[in-house]
Amino acid sequence: MQIAFEKVPVIPKEFKAEVSGLSLCGTLEKISRDIVKLKARLTGVIKADCDRCGKHFILPQDQELELRLSDRLIQTQDDLDIIEFLDGIIDIEYIIQSEIESQKALYNYCEDCNDKEDYEIEF
Repeated sequence: MQIAFEKVPVIPKEFKAEVSGLSLCGTLEKISRDIVKLKARLTGVIKADCDRCGKHFILPQDQELELRLSDRLIQTQDDLDIIEFLDGIIDIEYIIQSEIESQKALYNYCEDCNDKEDYEIEF
């Protein structure tokens, strides 16, 4: 789902998008000439690999997101939750894919390995 930055209204507009087992439902609202606020809930599942045993497992997701989107380059490092869409098109699927990759970058353990207090690697 793509939305032109200039088409986002000042009054929050609802949206819903689904990608790879995840659903992002929320609102987009223009808060300044260059900034759109995305407030949404990300739900669903991510297929992940256990970082201990390598087994595939399902990682449930249910989290609130509040991001700022911009159609220009932001020079400040004060706000790390700004995503820049320099072509003027907000790509909701890109945001969902970014969240998937962020979750996969964390240490993820399957239920079996998560229950083990001491895990010894056998060589």
